[in-house]
Amino acid sequence: MSYSVGQVAGFAGVTVRTLHHYDEIGLLVPSERNHAGHRRYSEQDLDRLQQVLFYRELGFPLDEVQTLLDDPQTDPRAHLKRQHDVLVARIERLQKMADAVEHAMEAQKMGIQLTPEERFEVFGDKDPEQYAEEAEQRWGGTEAYAESQRRAATYSKADWARMKEEVDDWGTRYAALVAAGTEPASDEAMDMAEEHRLHVTRWFFEVPYEMHICFGDMYVADERFKAYYDSMGEGVAEHLRDAIRANAARHQEA
Repeated sequence: MSYSVGQVAGFAGVTVRTLHHYDEIGLLVPSERNHAGHRRYSEQDLDRLQQVLFYRELGFPLDEVQTLLDDPQTDPRAHLKRQHDVLVARIERLQKMADAVEHAMEAQKMGIQLTPEERFEVFGDKDPEQYAEEAEQRWGGTEAYAESQRRAATYSKADWARMKEEVDDWGTRYAALVAAGTEPASDEAMDMAEEHRLHVTRWFFEVPYEMHICFGDMYVADERFKAYYDSMGEGVAEHLRDAIRANAARHQEA
């Protein structure tokens, strides 16, 4: 059985012009031509085209692809093995990149400002795989986590910048409140704890008061979060935890 150039273009998702080019450079010369001189492709031609497209997808130059495919010492299984090895390595690199993006999203969601080093070596010397497992254990599989990722995927650069401005403004005001000696159970502190809760709700997912209390506890128990909040001012992390608890109690009584 043989196929026309249009049929092959449809099978492979390439243009007829591409197939003509491959023929012209000797990369994929159709095995037959009909009486009108039109190209006809055999099953073997389709096998070769598949190999060409595999290599092209992997970033190999066409002249190198032709050299590889025309090497009489290399059988089709060797080509597949080489392509498989390259793809596996690429998948591993992409998975690491995806993990890093997820970590950055978590940092944004939880209010962590990553340092330049942490943007590339996420959370210092901690193994990215271990952190991915930790994040999965804490939030993975929850509706809140899924909603957070869904929303974050829609945000533009301007959205992230606006979010950061809100976080910075809140941090400046809260640090001033703590420095002034305001008690965590005061109306001012509880109002800012509520503002904190609503910020996460608005940008990422609904935060019930019970969850907010858990966040507050984590801001003190987890050294990364504690370092972030205490960088705003001495004692901010513990003060915020207490204000979150007081605010939750206030709303439960209301």
